[in-house]
Formats: sequence, C-alpha cells, structure tokens
Amino acid sequence: MSIWKRIGNLFSKPEPPAVEKSMLQLAPGDICEVSLVTYEVTGRTHNRGRNAVVLTLRDGVHISYLHIEEREQLQYGLYKPIDGRLDNPAEVPTTIELDDQVFFLEEEYEGHVAVVGQTPFMNGGDQHVWQYQSDDYRLLRVEWQNGRFMLYEGEKVIPGDVRVIRAS
Repeated sequence: MSIWKRIGNLFSKPEPPAVEKSMLQLAPGDICEVSLVTYEVTGRTHNRGRNAVVLTLRDGVHISYLHIEEREQLQYGLYKPIDGRLDNPAEVPTTIELDDQVFFLEEEYEGHVAVVGQTPFMNGGDQHVWQYQSDDYRLLRVEWQNGRFMLYEGEKVIPGDVRVIRAS
C-alpha cells in the first residue's frame, strides 16, 4: 500500500453502519420471529397507499400471513388461511358467523398492491379487503383480487413479539 493511500485512510470517514430492515421492508428470503416462532418470508404483498404489507411466512410446512400496517405505530395481525366461499364482492356482509363466533366489519378498503414471491395472488393489481373483528378480539380478513376470494382467520400480535432475525 502506498504512503499516500495510508495518509488518505487516516483522514477518510468510516463507512456508516448498515441500516437494519424494519418489518415493513422484509422481502422473500428474510427471516423473522413472530410470537417465538421463526419464519422464512416467502412472499410479500405491499399496499403502498395504506403503508401496509402482508408477508407470506413459512415455518417448515405451515404457511401463515403477517399483516403489518403503519399507523400511529406498527400494528400486526397473524393469520392462517381458512376454507370458505363468497360469490360476489358486492355482496360481502357486514357481519359473518364462523364456528359460532360473530365477526363484525371493522374496515373495508381497496388499493393497488405490488406482489413479490409466493403469495395467494401471483400478480399485482387492485385488491379489495374487508377486515373483521369478533367480540373476543379474533380477526377475520377477506381479500378479493382478479375474481378470486381468500379468507383468513387470525389474531393481533403485540409489537414486542415481532422481530427481524436476518434480512438480506
């Protein structure tokens, strides 16, 4: 190494530390932990208009979905897909009874989503979402995109139970 390079290194600024990814920035290949279970992120659906992401998570053979939305603070919901059928997006009810539990419509919205990796909807586009909650705080989520419905049942997750383990 030349003397000029050594002198230059003495006065150069150190490289800034790498900024860690937040849960909203995770992408396929990253690893996270939710409620003490380690998952690999295999897909990501991003609704930029709401600053919301649904991550497809895999822990071995099981698939789960983590809904993350940034409001005053980050809000998390962990979902499992369920069997169910609805015929028409114009006829989605405001209350749904499922396994002797009544779910009430909390919010309904639509927006353009970008999709990466393995997700229930393989192409981006306009997506319509209905989010429900029962009296005992169970969650139900209905998504419609490109003529197809997906139903999920889940629960809220406190922010302290969610962390990034490895981000690429």
